[in-house]
Amino acid sequence: MRSESPGRVLIALAVIAGTEGLGLLGYALYDVVQSIRFGATGPAEVSNGPALFIQILIFAVFGVGLLLVARGLLRAQRWSRSPFVLAQLIALLVGFPLAQNSTGPVRAVGAALLVLALAGGAVALTPQVGRAIAADDSTSD
Repeated sequence: MRSESPGRVLIALAVIAGTEGLGLLGYALYDVVQSIRFGATGPAEVSNGPALFIQILIFAVFGVGLLLVARGLLRAQRWSRSPFVLAQLIALLVGFPLAQNSTGPVRAVGAALLVLALAGGAVALTPQVGRAIAADDSTSD
């Protein structure tokens, strides 16, 4: 018989993935609004229309992808664990320089991203999560 704690662990991971996914979608929307208000501004790499469009598309696709991963975690689907762990590794790579930024809001976002990524990555690799997914797989046969 399954205990309730593996379910809570998967819910916690789904909340982390969903939060990150919504954050990425929010940032994509922010870029859209900023480009409408001010045009394509910023570093040369993203200060033209096509580059800005690609940046917005990437954030939106990754955001939707993380929301799908969150859904997979809620359903204890085995495939959702690997992309979740990969997303946490990417979040660590992005969050670390942001957390060292001198601007307060950027530093806060970076710190929050680091906390989510460290917690999510550590929990996702626990045996408890593996058992929760395996237990769901064995009951769905």
